[in-house]
Amino acid sequence: MKKFDSKIYTTLILVASTIAVGTIGYMGLSHYTFIDAVYMTVITVTTVGFGELRPFSPEEKVFTIFLILTSITIFGYAISAFSEYLVSGKLFDHFKHRNVEKQINRLTGHTIVCGYGRNGKQAILKLTNYNKKIVVIENDKEIIDVLDAEEILNVQGDATTDEALLRAGITKAENLITALPSDADNLFVVLSARQLNKDFKIISRASNESSYSKLKIAGADNVIMPDKLGGNHMASLVTTPDVIEFVDRLTIEGETTANLEEISVNDLPSKYLNKTILDLDLRRQTGCTVIGFRNEYKDYIINPEASIKLVENSQLIVLGRPEQIMKLRELF
Repeated sequence: MKKFDSKIYTTLILVASTIAVGTIGYMGLSHYTFIDAVYMTVITVTTVGFGELRPFSPEEKVFTIFLILTSITIFGYAISAFSEYLVSGKLFDHFKHRNVEKQINRLTGHTIVCGYGRNGKQAILKLTNYNKKIVVIENDKEIIDVLDAEEILNVQGDATTDEALLRAGITKAENLITALPSDADNLFVVLSARQLNKDFKIISRASNESSYSKLKIAGADNVIMPDKLGGNHMASLVTTPDVIEFVDRLTIEGETTANLEEISVNDLPSKYLNKTILDLDLRRQTGCTVIGFRNEYKDYIINPEASIKLVENSQLIVLGRPEQIMKLRELF
């Protein structure tokens, strides 16, 4: 796209320069007014054949010949460049990416996902089902075509570069998930991202245990090790199979219809602030059950007491059937 922009800008500069040179030349050689000089330049470079305003001197004829030959060369270059991109489809890609860039620039509070591999794809599926705004950074052109077909906003580029992160709107993003196959690349993304946005949440994938502490030091809020999680999950199916199957069912059903919901106390009506969970009365109003509470210090309480106060910056974790979760969203 940069090459395309360069050709367009070069063509525009050459055309503008030709008109400027012609106007100045006619004003100097023929003593035309500015309007007459522009008129003579335009009819000369476009070769419409209207004829000069008055007979030319030999010097003016030589200048006009030079102007015609120059303009023919420049317009030939412009037509060639335009035809190349029109036939190759790059012109359409150019305007499509311009449109995508405008959409990304309008986003705030979105999530950036680096990499559209197995883990990145699962993350995007979950985020999409929760109607979260997403921008994917991917280097593979074939994958970019898939993302375009699925109407997922994306940036083609290397996620380890500041340029790609900035094009994805990192300064206005709320979260970043880096799921690149290489731990070194993920580490580089985390370092760059934390420098560009010190306030948002970063979640990184890791393959090796030795990378865990490095990613945390670099600025990752959470580090996920898929292989370790997979092994623990398989072992848990032996030790507590019914519990794991129940949790799996929550997750599987939650891919399309949520069973778990997180509620920020800050988003509740002001009348509930500093009231208790009992005062909220979620069970009667929606059928949902509060199964977790995170206080303002980010400490988690499982199965909290009904007497716990709903203070600012705390969170409620709620369990319910899909229709109950929908009712919860409608009310709160």
